[in-house]
Amino acid sequence: MLMEHTYLVCYDIREPRRWRKVYKTMKGYGDWLQLSVFQCRLSKEKVLHMSADLAELVDREQDNIMIIDLGPADTVKLRVEVIGKPFEPIERKPLII
Repeated sequence: MLMEHTYLVCYDIREPRRWRKVYKTMKGYGDWLQLSVFQCRLSKEKVLHMSADLAELVDREQDNIMIIDLGPADTVKLRVEVIGKPFEPIERKPLII
């Protein structure tokens, strides 16, 4: 079994068309939390793929993407204070095909 980490991905993309491309790409990797912020549960290999995909979309002189490793997904204790809609961390769920 691959070890997964929990990642927080935050981005500041200056141009709306590039922002939409980054948003659509991120929907394939994690859960949208709020404007320009995603929570992801990924293996090391998957986070490298995500980083490569995002690197192709951004203007390195205008845009910024932060990928914050919060630690092992099964053991990390997220401490999140929220005002408004409750925060729900990603949980591992069985996939039945």
